[in-house]
Amino acid sequence: MAETAPTASTTGPTHGGTASAFVAPSPRRRRKGAPGQQPHWYTHAILIVIVLIVGFPLAYAMLVSTQTNQEYFAHQLTPGSALRDNFDTVWNQRDIGLYMRTSLIQSVIIAAGKSITAVLAGMAFVYFNFNLKGPVFWFVLVTLMMPTEISILALFEIVSGFGWTNSMLAITVPFLASATGAFLFRQHFLSIPAELSEAARIDGAGPIRFLWAILLPLSWNVFGALAVIQFLYSWNMYLWPSLIIRDDDAQTVQIGLGALQNVGGGLSYGPLMLGAVLASIPPTIVFILLQKTFLKGFAITAGK
Repeated sequence: MAETAPTASTTGPTHGGTASAFVAPSPRRRRKGAPGQQPHWYTHAILIVIVLIVGFPLAYAMLVSTQTNQEYFAHQLTPGSALRDNFDTVWNQRDIGLYMRTSLIQSVIIAAGKSITAVLAGMAFVYFNFNLKGPVFWFVLVTLMMPTEISILALFEIVSGFGWTNSMLAITVPFLASATGAFLFRQHFLSIPAELSEAARIDGAGPIRFLWAILLPLSWNVFGALAVIQFLYSWNMYLWPSLIIRDDDAQTVQIGLGALQNVGGGLSYGPLMLGAVLASIPPTIVFILLQKTFLKGFAITAGK
């Protein structure tokens, strides 16, 4: 009589004490939306459509920047024949490189200045005790709700009174403080364990050493995220430079793009689009270089 194979028991050991085989549990069906699940095809389709919608204006601007007005009005969807002429008009005749240099200096100064003052303000609101600390902080928050246009007349009078018109001081100094940055760093510093400040105080560290040795190493990502935002804000500034800067050689790139609307006695779309593409290169480079820092910084502040 043939010997039959023993059947596997799924109820554990037998009462006789003999070991029994265990059947491996069947894998559970992965629920929809569970971690690790591959996205569906329509998720990719939606993302591709969004990328196309966002990227189309830039691609179209790059296409138009190579065309003459005749090629543009013919709705030609292939690269044109005027890229070299348009570049000569934008870079040599209109000197957009000078405008970009001014904007670059302005943006770097404002981004660095706002980030530094934000760190100091956040540290003051968290680690120092002074009279009216709470009301002062709420007053800073109120300024977040006030658009720049409300105070621009008073700001113009103050800057003109100092004699800063047509200077780099006029487009940098009024923007070296940031209520947004102060709030951002205050929230970040509140999330740092208080034991660190107590240990630093016991160790004899003063405020500067505590800031340099402990707070800044824990805050570089937040610092970088704020710097990127302020750089982009400064680079795209239009209203204030158009009011306070009257000398064309001291203007920023956004005002310089406005001058490209009148080339050769009329509106030339090729030079205008080429100028816009060139003006988008520096902020794009800054964002690419600091992309990881930017995302980590806001992930830190969002998770607190």
